This record gives sequence, structure tokens and C-alpha cells, in this order.
Amino acid sequence: MAEMERGAGNPKYSSYPADPHPPPPPALLSFPRRPELRITTELDSESAILFHKISCKLLGSLAKLKFSFNNNSKGEVSEPQISFVSKNLSLHYDLEDQNALVKSCIDVGPRLQLKAAHDVKAQQGEVTMVANLADPGYALELSTAVPSVGLPKATFRFPLGQVSLQEKDQQQQQEQEEEVKNLLSVSGILKAQCFNGLCTAQYKDDDFKLGYCYKDDEMSFHPVLSLPSNALTFAFKRQLAPSDKLSYWYNCDSNFWSAVYKHTYGKDFKFKAGYDSEVRLGWASLWVGDEGGKAKTAPMKMKVQFMLQVPQDDIKSSALMFRVKKRWDI
Repeated sequence: MAEMERGAGNPKYSSYPADPHPPPPPALLSFPRRPELRITTELDSESAILFHKISCKLLGSLAKLKFSFNNNSKGEVSEPQISFVSKNLSLHYDLEDQNALVKSCIDVGPRLQLKAAHDVKAQQGEVTMVANLADPGYALELSTAVPSVGLPKATFRFPLGQVSLQEKDQQQQQEQEEEVKNLLSVSGILKAQCFNGLCTAQYKDDDFKLGYCYKDDEMSFHPVLSLPSNALTFAFKRQLAPSDKLSYWYNCDSNFWSAVYKHTYGKDFKFKAGYDSEVRLGWASLWVGDEGGKAKTAPMKMKVQFMLQVPQDDIKSSALMFRVKKRWDI
């Protein structure tokens, strides 16, 4: 009895016959799926040049292969380029110049990242080390040219902005009267919340800019003061209705101004009209497809823009231009 109980779960002792139609064994070889090709064509009537891009994903979307070139009205091909892009390595090869640009990005540790870029033909590049500090929002970045021509550029980022120190080149040093005290170039930006908006202070190349930005659901206001020139500019945007917006920009120093009116029809249609006093030009444009989006999100995966430009001084030379961007998935 004990032997029967021990053999009750063993197929050798089972009284049921074997399955006459067992399932087929799993396939030993599995062929990879053919990568999907994406072809994008873009035409600008002003230049009369077609831009083509063919791309496909490789290695289970871990990398992407691209081939792009321009095509004029005579059928001539120009600026052909081949690109291989992945998370840690990218290679861009120009067939005309026979030159390659190599970029790489490697995570050395949990908070340390190494970036490198190299131009093969020019024999020049740049190496950057980024260290994310323990507290969020703090990082230290060191970048130097290869071959090295001086001290590396140091950038310290923190939640309220960033500060950069860089050695001046020889031409900048010669322009300075004090050769010893002005060997480093300092630039940076500071941000702070105040008066229900964002205040910014930016310093670069002896120019200092003070800015303030206020924004809510209906309006935004952004004045900027440049020192020591005391040039003042401001931008103003007003949401007139859920589908209507008016933008205005004015330079108090030169009295140049520009205005843009925008009306949207759903997500895929947008009408814009404006005027720029600096170039004395009025214009109007119609977008079919999201202006800032990609062609794959537009209806029929195609974006079209029609623009009419009317010079104020010569209305007879008005021009109607268009841009078309179409994508095919094969």
C-alpha cells in the first residue's frame, strides 16, 4: 500500500495512457522581425529643396539608423549623411566631407556621468564630466577641449541657478588692461520667486540682465533690463479667448515692436497673423497639423504651412510660400 501511495504521482505508475497528439516542441530558431522603415519628406517653397530622411530602429529599439539627404529641382543630391544613434553612442558621418562626428555618454557611477565628442577630420573634441551631488538640484560639471588649450570650464548648478568659470582666450586677455586679475570669465544666472512671478539675474561677457516674468492662465508679462546699456524690452501675452491669443513685444531703446495674433481650430489647425516693425513686414500663416509637434501626430501624418508675406514698402512684391512635411511608415 505504501508503494502504491508513493507511486501515485509518478507517470511511470500511472494507469492513464499517454497523449497520442503531444504538443510540438518549441522552435529552436526564431527569425527577428523586419525593422519598420520611416520615410519623412519635407519641402520648403522658398528654397525649392526637398529634404528626405529614412530611419529604422534596430536591436529592439535600442538603436536607430538614419540616412538623410537634400534633393533640388534638377534631381541633384546634396549633404548626404548617415547616423547611428543609441543611448550611449552616436555616430554622424558626412559622405561629402568624408567626416565623422562621434558622441558618447557613459554612466561611470550612480552620480557620475562622462560625455565625450570628437570631430575626426578636425581632430578636435570635448570631454565633459558631470557629478550629481547628494542633494537634488546640485551638480558640478567640468568640460575641457581635446587637445587641451587651457584650464577646463567649471559649472556649478544649484536649484536657484548656475555659475560658470572659464579661462579667457588670448584675444580676450589682450583686450583687458589688467592681465593678471582678469584671466577667468565668469557667467551665471540666478532665479527667485517674488511678486507672484519669477525674477532672474543673468551675467555674461560684462553684460548684466535683470528680468521678471509673471504668468497666469490669461496673461503673461516679461520685462528685461540690460546693463550698462539701460536697454529695456518687454513681452506681453494675453489670452483673449480659449482659442485666441495676442502677443506683443516692444524694445524701448530702438522703438521696434512686433505683434502676433493666433487663433486655433481644434488641435490640428492654427491661424497666425503679425507685423514686425524692424523689417517692416506683415505676414499671415495657416498651419495644418500641430505646429510644434511631429508629423506622426498630424492627420495623415502630414504637416502643411501656408504663409503670406507683405512688405510695407513694396506691397507688389508680396510672396506666398508653403512648407510640407510628410511621413510614411513602411
